[in-house]
Amino acid sequence: MDVNYLMNSLWVMVSAVLVIFMIGGFIMLEAGSTRMKNAGHIAGKTIFTFGLASLVFWAVGFGFIFGDNANFFVGASNFFYGGAELDLALNSSVFFLFQLAFAGIAITIALGGFAERAKLSVYVIFTVLFSALVYPVVAHWIWGGGWLAEHGKQDFAGSTVVHLTGAMAALAATILLKPRIGKYNKDGSANNIYGHNQVFTALGVLILWVGWFGFNAGSTVSVDAGFFGFVALNTNLAAGAGAVAALIISWVVLGKSDIPTILNGALAGLVAITASCAFVDTWAAVVIGFVAGILVFYSARFFEKRKIDDPIFALSVHGAAGVWGTLSTGFFATPELATVGKPGLFYGGGLDQLGVQALGVGVSGLYAFVISFAILAIVKKVIGGLRVTEEEEIMGLDVSEHGSYGYPEVFLTSENQKVSS
Repeated sequence: MDVNYLMNSLWVMVSAVLVIFMIGGFIMLEAGSTRMKNAGHIAGKTIFTFGLASLVFWAVGFGFIFGDNANFFVGASNFFYGGAELDLALNSSVFFLFQLAFAGIAITIALGGFAERAKLSVYVIFTVLFSALVYPVVAHWIWGGGWLAEHGKQDFAGSTVVHLTGAMAALAATILLKPRIGKYNKDGSANNIYGHNQVFTALGVLILWVGWFGFNAGSTVSVDAGFFGFVALNTNLAAGAGAVAALIISWVVLGKSDIPTILNGALAGLVAITASCAFVDTWAAVVIGFVAGILVFYSARFFEKRKIDDPIFALSVHGAAGVWGTLSTGFFATPELATVGKPGLFYGGGLDQLGVQALGVGVSGLYAFVISFAILAIVKKVIGGLRVTEEEEIMGLDVSEHGSYGYPEVFLTSENQKVSS
């Protein structure tokens, strides 16, 4: 068997594992950024929804993205994928698992907008419908040979396909669910609802940072010439620049370097470079990450002032940074690296590629938002609301939705512990 085929398969398999391990990072990030009374719920639903999204991707998602006989929206073959070999330079089952991991990350981002107030049943229904009707359509348009691919849309590892799509679904959820109890005062001013563990949040960011080498560098789906090393270098530089920029801007504006902002800056840098990591030089990766670190700070304040309660900053980290990252190739893509589409504005490509990037952002973001909003609006009518009761929200979703606490020693008295034992 061809050595390159085997090496490609091994590299992409390792990358798939790294991307799936990012689910652990999201658990730590979301649990640490929210309150203790919801920690167990957040951890459990994240594992469950990844499993559910995996089954949906196996049944229809992969076929909708990469299947033959495609219409405008989706492909129409390879449903219930059973390991059949496709015309690829690596094992097809490995490629399937790698793509499944991306679908799982997209729904995990989307569900961040539900945090601390949505019913478990809503998570279940939305995971199925998002994984079948939202993510595969955008992925097909850009990665599956759809109409945006034909226009030369540059999105190497998913600033639009994964991050913006998830963020726009999160936006639909935050609008329909409305803010958490206590987030806003009667005069419209916002209160900080602090996460219960910054160490958890930081560890989550680190896990995500490491996993991103599978996310971006793995998207080469090849070991040819070791190009994945260059992609990984750009990825790391952008993350570092994002963290530094977020530290600086928070220090200048707030008078103190804000830890959550620094952590979000690193993630914003990672999200932004995801589209452009294979198309730009290293100096541009630093610029892209730095801009994303500043953008995440101001976009979070923008959403908060408009009474959009985003507990884990999905809209800023994945949405705003995803838009900027996708547009960035329209400025910085070099003639040598632009294997898809055209060079950017700063390299003599004019406005053509920037226009394609803007079109992709606008159409993909709008589609993800409208369909997600429609799904949730229908679900709200059918099941009598998306949100738990006020009493259940105050009590915490650990006990109201699952009947147990993530931190039982904190919430249960010694007498209760004796009874429960």
